[in-house]
Amino acid sequence: MKNASLIIGGHGGIAQAIIQTLLNSERDKAIVVVSRGQRPANAADIDWYQSDHGEASINEITQAFQEQGLVFERVFICLGILHDDTVSPEKRLEDLNAESLLHVFNINSITPVLWLKHLLPVLKNTDPARVAVFSARVGSITDNHLGGWYGYRASKAALNMLLKSTAIEYARRAPNVKIIVFHPGTTDTELSRPFSQNVPEGKLFSPAFVATQVINILDAQTADGELSFLDWNRQPIDW
Repeated sequence: MKNASLIIGGHGGIAQAIIQTLLNSERDKAIVVVSRGQRPANAADIDWYQSDHGEASINEITQAFQEQGLVFERVFICLGILHDDTVSPEKRLEDLNAESLLHVFNINSITPVLWLKHLLPVLKNTDPARVAVFSARVGSITDNHLGGWYGYRASKAALNMLLKSTAIEYARRAPNVKIIVFHPGTTDTELSRPFSQNVPEGKLFSPAFVATQVINILDAQTADGELSFLDWNRQPIDW
């Protein structure tokens, strides 16, 4: 299979918009989705893999990719958590607890880089291959002027550092691959909706808009051995 796109974390709002955008614009190319959720009834044209994103599951799925000869020109790693039924952004030190931090770091920092670990044998055979990993501007240490949101900020900063080391190693072992860290801006999805009431007019983006932006930005990248940290408007973000 040639010219396929892979979306990891396919249950999220932006991921769903990426899938729909690709379905509408590239009917001649394959779309492969990995998600915790089951295949939707309207996903007949998609190769769907259900995964709990544990490393055993990641390894099993990437092995299947290799056995089937799948070749990905684009990868979107859309994993991330800001809040759920058990965690929410911490406003002060007294809100911190180890269990919540570990939960957030596992989803935001560890799981994405484990995917890149197991995708290396797959991606190194594609020329070119481009990877967008969803991070956030609040993961920028330089940009942190307000404090708070300890777990989310720190886990995204950790993700960025893990990806920096990954990009250095990929430059040696898979020089055809370009990795970018992508900040989508505040998007009208379940992740950001509880915190979007004070977003300035024109700065709350639709998932469809962000999907178009990230696809276009990714397609404009060339493999240069560097990790880029870019926002939805193609602007670089300080680390």
